[in-house]
Amino acid sequence: MLPRSGDVLRVTRAASVQFLRPIMFRVIRVLDRPTYDGWLWLDGYELNAAGDAVNRRSIFVQQAGLQQPQAAPAPRQDPVRTRRPVVRTPVPVG
Repeated sequence: MLPRSGDVLRVTRAASVQFLRPIMFRVIRVLDRPTYDGWLWLDGYELNAAGDAVNRRSIFVQQAGLQQPQAAPAPRQDPVRTRRPVVRTPVPVG
């Protein structure tokens, strides 16, 4: 799979030995530089744990080593609660 603009990838040591600790990376573009077969130059942002961009980087990685992060679990849906109709009765005044 060739990364596209906006993709978020988990970049590990499988992609390049420079990533001893895995990083999350949001792709801006795949750079059109000559490389070895199966390698890519990616331009993008390193993300922190909250998903915020903290550092712009260009990285040289093996395409086969890039990972799509697992999707977060879907939010729990609260059951629909039915409400009883309000009974309105006249109230004596005075």
